[in-house]
Amino acid sequence: MTSRHPPTSELNLILDFCLRVGELLLSSGAGAADVTSTMLSLARGLDARAADVDITFTSLTMSYQSSPDEIPIIATRQVTRRVIDYQDLTRVDHLVRDVLRGELDLTSGRAELRRIVSTGHDRPRWAVTIGWGLMSAGIGVQLGGDWMVGLLAFLSAVLIDRLKLRIARRRLPGFYEQVAGGGVATLVAVGAAALSIDIDVSLVVTANIVMLLAGIGFMGALQDALTGFYITAGARLTEALLSTAGIIAGVSGGLSLAYAVGVDLPEVDPGQTDVQGLWLTAIGAAVAASAFAFASYSPKRILVPVALMAAIAISISSSIEAPGIARTWSVAFAALFVGIVGYAVAGRMRVPPLIVVVSAVVPMLPGVSIYRGLALLGEGSRRDTSEGLVALITAASVALALAAGVILGEYLAQPVTRQSRRLEQRLAGPRLVGPVHLPRRRSRRTRHSRGVGPAGAASPDRTENHPSEVSPSKGARSSSTVSSTQAQEASASETTSGG
Repeated sequence: MTSRHPPTSELNLILDFCLRVGELLLSSGAGAADVTSTMLSLARGLDARAADVDITFTSLTMSYQSSPDEIPIIATRQVTRRVIDYQDLTRVDHLVRDVLRGELDLTSGRAELRRIVSTGHDRPRWAVTIGWGLMSAGIGVQLGGDWMVGLLAFLSAVLIDRLKLRIARRRLPGFYEQVAGGGVATLVAVGAAALSIDIDVSLVVTANIVMLLAGIGFMGALQDALTGFYITAGARLTEALLSTAGIIAGVSGGLSLAYAVGVDLPEVDPGQTDVQGLWLTAIGAAVAASAFAFASYSPKRILVPVALMAAIAISISSSIEAPGIARTWSVAFAALFVGIVGYAVAGRMRVPPLIVVVSAVVPMLPGVSIYRGLALLGEGSRRDTSEGLVALITAASVALALAAGVILGEYLAQPVTRQSRRLEQRLAGPRLVGPVHLPRRRSRRTRHSRGVGPAGAASPDRTENHPSEVSPSKGARSSSTVSSTQAQEASASETTSGG
């Protein structure tokens, strides 16, 4: 018995739908492994089981070839800008699950996707700015600062977010946003020092560096590297390094300006943290994690669980590090806890695990080590340069420990059923976004309910959801190309006649 293949007109719609879903997931911070597996699961659920996917950092390609002697249908989309939008990520995740369960057909799924990308968020933009401010304030308290450090960190974070928003509207590269952010953070701290306010300048700058690092996407880059998508991982790491270089330029520029105008800065011990009680450290981490989740448009129902997980994780890290164990291992054990518990919490709250684990590990990002490395490199002496390189290497190892611990926790937490094990072996990695189980083959009755007759002809109302009518995803630009056998034959005939 030969397998049935959808007609060309329906295949075009299926490929376009899968690509738009993958585009939105990739631009929202999902890893390449999760995007690939979600697109393949969606294609198989819509009877396009011979589909194949190829993802790079800026493009998604999907092809379908029913047999080796036929010309494949190929569709591509381009992603030019990435934004942290966990609300759209959650909505698309639910959409994919509804399609795979048979609750939505292709027509309804495309209409729902169009509604997702065209509607706004459930919170105003000024509230998001306050969320970023609260995150920086929480980091300042976590590092050992008092209420004045928290207040200045909040103020500088608000200024940074509004400035980055203006820069983004002018479509300048993200590097300039990071330069402006690092400069504003340093100038606010310098201004406080010029007014003779008794604060630790290092803590204010470090808190805002963690805020700037939170939006880079280290987790996605390292997840791609650990799951075998090395090209995409290399591109993401390059973007992260370029963004970090922007922070370096901004911080050094602010310090240079302070010295040029004669501001007498207090002695700065790069990246130093004050002795802080464990309970106050946990409170600061909880505030920072929940504020990051809020500012990233996460569903409000996960704010309290994320705060609790972050507080417990930072307590685990501090307790293990206290006897003298290296920070890398203490952070890895805390991230392992986040990965294991985050999977269960995400299932209970009905959100992708990526949202929970990334928000919970934000307070453990190596902002202190990065600030110390940058400041020491700026001193210029041989001894300071060597110490700065050690600090930056430590920061890289901590970031890798966070990603490795979280992913290992997801491996241990996800149920080891026969179907999910087959999926993991095929796609090499745990799922932080999208369903785990492979979809079952749909029956002919379900196929007919999608508006396709017994002979496989598309119904007339299919034209209402042409690919060109679907709105582009937020922060992304689409460039969709679909080539069929007829199109290539027409192109070949035109070329022959023109020659």
